[in-house]
Amino acid sequence: MRNLLNKWNQLSLVKRIFVGLIIGIILAVTIPDVASPIVIFGSLFVGALKAIAPMLVFFLVMSAISQHKSGQQTNMKSIIVLYLLGTFLAGFVAVIASFIFPVTLTLAAGVESVSAPGGVTEVLKALLLNLVDNPIKALFNANYIGILSWAVLLGLALKGAPDTTKTMISNFSDAISQMVRWVISFAPLGIMGLVFDSIATSGLESLLSYGQLLAVLIGCMLFVALVVNPIVAFVMIRKNPFPLVLKCIRESGITAFFTRSSAANIPVNMSLCERLGLDKDTYSVSIPLGATINMAGAAVTISVLTLAAVHTLGIQVDIPTAIILSVLSAVSACGASGVAGGSLLLIPLACSLFGIPNEMAMQVVGVGFIVGVLQDSFETALNSSTDVLFTAVAEFAEWRKAGKEIVINK
Repeated sequence: MRNLLNKWNQLSLVKRIFVGLIIGIILAVTIPDVASPIVIFGSLFVGALKAIAPMLVFFLVMSAISQHKSGQQTNMKSIIVLYLLGTFLAGFVAVIASFIFPVTLTLAAGVESVSAPGGVTEVLKALLLNLVDNPIKALFNANYIGILSWAVLLGLALKGAPDTTKTMISNFSDAISQMVRWVISFAPLGIMGLVFDSIATSGLESLLSYGQLLAVLIGCMLFVALVVNPIVAFVMIRKNPFPLVLKCIRESGITAFFTRSSAANIPVNMSLCERLGLDKDTYSVSIPLGATINMAGAAVTISVLTLAAVHTLGIQVDIPTAIILSVLSAVSACGASGVAGGSLLLIPLACSLFGIPNEMAMQVVGVGFIVGVLQDSFETALNSSTDVLFTAVAEFAEWRKAGKEIVINK
């Protein structure tokens, strides 16, 4: 038994997750009733990640800022530009794809229990108000914009503190990072429970009638992940980007696909940044920030479903309006984390650009919830893996300029 455990621990985490994934699929297909208790593993895994992530972000950022030396290089400007560019390009790709492969919808019943924001101003207002949220409430509700703002301010205030105080904060940060590693080591069991629950309870039969819509949604996200992002990475690092791109998808995207939570994947992404040898001062801020504003997947969802509604109603769209939609979907996607319901609830906002009434737009949201089993999984995987990719690309670009060799372990 001990030899078996040793061999298991010698496998890479990705291989162990793959084993858990296969076991979960087999159990869901063969003995779903008997194996149903394993669902708890998935709930515990996601719950633990969500619980530890706010504390991890708060202490890492506070520690990094308080110990930051004046003049020390960070890559935050480049990373933020990449986040915004990537989100816009994803929305633009989705608009182009929706014109090449127009989709019409059989509209579902309206979503009565939720209300969409009234405009971009309202979305951005909610985002800004989250900046000044009560810090305890921000930690409790996992409001990462609020957590980041208070952690930065507290870190700045502690810059003049004695070294012993800074050491204590750093020790807390290291301890929470170790707790994260312990939680991530249970990922194979967690993924097994999550994939079992997804297949056994939701199934895929209900999605067949929306096959064309899903094909455009997922096709756009895969195109962004495997074509657009590698092009952006190549321009920055002037080196074959695919080892880095595939590593991010494999080690970040897979867990994000099954947890369907960018917040839960923050610890996973920080662990991956550490293994890539990136600067802790940078990624401790860029990863939680990316979980808030780097929303390529959300931009795809907003654009595709909005234009599906447009095609269904027979509305003619000119090129300038399509470009405006790309910009609007990018801006809305950046504010998606401040809206309950995420990207789907921002569809009525984009629909208003074409004069589509809110009642009709909410029926499109209903379709979004139906296909959400797969749409949300792919969207989160793209969003989360891109956080690490762009953080790494910005730093590797600086390494290239300094003549430092870029080595990516496969």
